[in-house]
Amino acid sequence: MTVQQSSATRGVSRSSIFLRSQMRNIAPFATLILLLVFFSIASPSFATIDNASNILTQISVTGIMAVGLTFVILCGEIDLSVASVANVAGIVVAYFTLQEAYVNIANVPLPGWLAIVFALVACFALGMVNAIGTTVIGIPSFIMTLAMMQIGAGICALLVRGQIAYNVPELVSTLGASRIYGFPTIGLVLIAFLVVGHVTLNYTRFGRYIYMVGGNREAAEYSGVNVKLVLGAALVICAVCSGVAGMLGVAHFGSAQQNEFDGYLLDAIAAVVVGGTSLFGGRGGIANTIVGLCVLGVLNNGLDHIQIDSFLKILIRGLILLAALIVNVYVQNIRTVERAEGA
Repeated sequence: MTVQQSSATRGVSRSSIFLRSQMRNIAPFATLILLLVFFSIASPSFATIDNASNILTQISVTGIMAVGLTFVILCGEIDLSVASVANVAGIVVAYFTLQEAYVNIANVPLPGWLAIVFALVACFALGMVNAIGTTVIGIPSFIMTLAMMQIGAGICALLVRGQIAYNVPELVSTLGASRIYGFPTIGLVLIAFLVVGHVTLNYTRFGRYIYMVGGNREAAEYSGVNVKLVLGAALVICAVCSGVAGMLGVAHFGSAQQNEFDGYLLDAIAAVVVGGTSLFGGRGGIANTIVGLCVLGVLNNGLDHIQIDSFLKILIRGLILLAALIVNVYVQNIRTVERAEGA
């Protein structure tokens, strides 16, 4: 084999390895394009500005949760309590808001701003418990947040006892249920969270520490990074994002009740994973989460437009999530082999 042939072979090999390693980023974007094309052809009402606004509204609550969850997953951890914390924040903010006489809840009416503060403090406290349990006590995040999921459900049950509250502070109602020139304000909140999350992860020291901890925790410790502090901060950020999502979601849906956001746990995890953020940590980011949110939003909305069977819709979403997990593991295995060969 000549030198030119050998160089060409190495070049092709490097290109092949690069494409395979980038599959986590390429596959979700290609899926999104295919879904957009398919639904635009299948339903004339899909490709409209009004429907794009609908999709943004539909993914907003999930998206705000997913921003915080992205921080946790980038650290190589998981938070199963995001939906439960959202429930707690939504119920707490309603619990401290004056309700109508027919609402059978022994609540404590407070000024709107104070009710919001109490709700944020509640989700911050739950995030701190997750952080302390994971980083100080040493409980795996999967188990710790699973316990927190039950704790949150218990708090909600104690506060409303199966009843439904409807009123929330005016600010929460404005951000969660109003529109500005036809544009949903909850969508604007989502965009703000995505921008702040992206800037934090890509342009701050804390963001670099998140990637370092997720990429190689031992190396991060040797570099002087306070790994426990970074992990704890990620879990608290996740809880606060979930709390904001819960408050705005209550305003958007018009009621606060037990288990209202339970179905959002898998949606938030799916948005992060389908977008291409590695479950093993250190790879991905908010840009990937945006793609994942768009894939899920377009899929759910598009299936409604072509009036597909609701049970089949659940199956299709599960298959797409499975495909994303397979790609995630496949790319991780490629990186493991590359590191082994490099060593």
